[in-house]
Amino acid sequence: MLDLETGARKIISLNRQGVGGISWSPDSQWIAFQQNAVNSYAQIYLYGLVNGEATSVTSDRVNSWSPAWGARGDWLYFVSDRSLQSLVGSPWGARQPEPYFDKSEKIYQIALRPDVRSPFRPKDELIKPDEIKNGEAQAEEKDGTTEKPEVEKLAIDLAGIQRRVRELPAKRGNIYNLSANDGFLFWQERDSGPDAKSHLKVMQITNEKPESKTLIENVTFYDLSDDGKKILVRVEKDLYVIDAQKDAPPKLVDHKLDLGNWNFAINVREDWRQIFIDAWRMERDYFYDPGMHGVDWDAVKDRYLPLVDRVTTRLELNELIGRAVGELSVLHTATYGGDTRRGKDSVQVASLGARLRRDMNAGGYVVDYIYLSDPDYPDELSPMSDPDVDVGQGDVITTINGIDTLSVPDIGVLLRNQGGKQVRLGLRRQDRGAGEAIVSPTTNEAQLRYRDWKLNRRLLVEEQGGGRIGYVHLSAMGSANLTEWYRQFYPVFDREGLIIDVRHNRGGNIDSLILEKLLRKAWFYWKSRVGEPYWNMQYAFRGHMVVLCDQNTASDGEAFAEGFRRLGLGEVIGTRTWGGEIWLSYNNRLTDQGIASVPQSGVYSEKGEWLIEQHGVEPDIEIDNLPHATYMGEDAQLDKAIDVLLTKIKRDPRLVPEAPPYPNHKFNYRDGVE
Repeated sequence: MLDLETGARKIISLNRQGVGGISWSPDSQWIAFQQNAVNSYAQIYLYGLVNGEATSVTSDRVNSWSPAWGARGDWLYFVSDRSLQSLVGSPWGARQPEPYFDKSEKIYQIALRPDVRSPFRPKDELIKPDEIKNGEAQAEEKDGTTEKPEVEKLAIDLAGIQRRVRELPAKRGNIYNLSANDGFLFWQERDSGPDAKSHLKVMQITNEKPESKTLIENVTFYDLSDDGKKILVRVEKDLYVIDAQKDAPPKLVDHKLDLGNWNFAINVREDWRQIFIDAWRMERDYFYDPGMHGVDWDAVKDRYLPLVDRVTTRLELNELIGRAVGELSVLHTATYGGDTRRGKDSVQVASLGARLRRDMNAGGYVVDYIYLSDPDYPDELSPMSDPDVDVGQGDVITTINGIDTLSVPDIGVLLRNQGGKQVRLGLRRQDRGAGEAIVSPTTNEAQLRYRDWKLNRRLLVEEQGGGRIGYVHLSAMGSANLTEWYRQFYPVFDREGLIIDVRHNRGGNIDSLILEKLLRKAWFYWKSRVGEPYWNMQYAFRGHMVVLCDQNTASDGEAFAEGFRRLGLGEVIGTRTWGGEIWLSYNNRLTDQGIASVPQSGVYSEKGEWLIEQHGVEPDIEIDNLPHATYMGEDAQLDKAIDVLLTKIKRDPRLVPEAPPYPNHKFNYRDGVE
């Protein structure tokens, strides 16, 4: 905390797990804030400026956040995830369903003194007339807004305060960013599902049927003014200022802030100098090692800062920052973005989804190969794989939209900016003469090539493994790759062998989710009158497993490979990996939204040794894919994985055990014995 008058600074929390949600009391003598306990649960604290002490007002058994003071200082409102109702109620179903808690947050209030009556508490015959005005219950409205009341020095009774928590009548939801004035509570609430939007909600502080409702839809941010009268709202890229009341204005557009004429003159060189210093400072403050890997960080600034005066573009500044950060000798450092110039003349060359070869004798471009993809997902087909497009390998593309393909230096000239549009192809088909076809090219040929490569790896495993080995490839470890995992693993969970391929894996953060699935063990079996036996734990993989990695396996892909081996799941095959395992986040944005990423969390083992960083994961079985053989279509690493698994399956078959004979419980009535 910084005293603006004296310049004195004071630490109010030494918590190293995370602090935020700071909110000043109406009399400016208390600070409410949230911080994470050692068990990671968020608690709300009150810090008194007079006594200099912080007191927890919520427990560490639930998450509580977003503290907001009542305008009169009698109540502290907050959000907490105490409404846990899983949408999944059992482990039965496709792809191993797990509990999922949606809309788990509700709004609560804490009485700051035991003698105050909640403004939401219904009236009863015991209430005295003068008690009705207690708290925020009777906010006076003027011109559609509430007047901020005069607040005297707050009297807060901390004794037993955690027992004075009350639940408010707002419905549960995905709630955050709570605030309050003298008459209303405001918060943001996010929809459920993919591409969910967030909305601004409001509820009147009253004991007469309080109900929450949507004030403004599709709100990315809002902020309540200090006097509680106005709200600044951001909807998409526009800002609006509205009254802080229960009803939205009839025409939101009339309240839009016109920023069209805003201009700011800056000295670019001074700005770049400040950006460099900010990047240097955030590396110093966020880097996982306070000792900066033994590097004299002040000397690094002194060495590189003078070079800012020689920088001529924002991209050059990124290069300079990158060189300075590189002194730390650590991976997961990158500089990119910022206020760079972007031309409007960018041209995208679309792809027809095939390997094409220019052939003057054939009169056009020969279709040598059409990229394949998983037929179970027709939305991922390459343009020429579409069943409605009658184009085959060996056909010749003679024209595109009526223009001779040999009249231009490259066929890509005729596909400029044609992604997603209908393109008319003139064809000379094998054995069928001339013809035409309509194709919609794609702008992402790299994805088509990847899907083709992945499908061919899978088909190769199916063939060489005799249908006994499953194959999964993960291109990265992000949220989208969970879909890859669920698509590929569960159809083969009952195979005798499994290859998990993380070659060329770009990293992410889902290794623990996948390792958890692979750690499940079968320990008993169900046998019904009909059907095959099934085991508990559901979808546990019972066979032998290996992991494939290579020099392009990075970050969380490496963590997965190392964890797979250390947890005793199987062997790792391939080449030594990239070697970057100090984890990072992207919370250190610069003023122009550029970033110099900071490795913030080192990884070490139970034996107290740093893992993976600067070295990578050493495979148990080292084998490389040589360039020429790979170009010719060979995959020595995959061949080795198949061979290893077939050997293991032969030595240690993991067949489902047969059910024992059914018990005979016939009772012998003559002898009276069973």
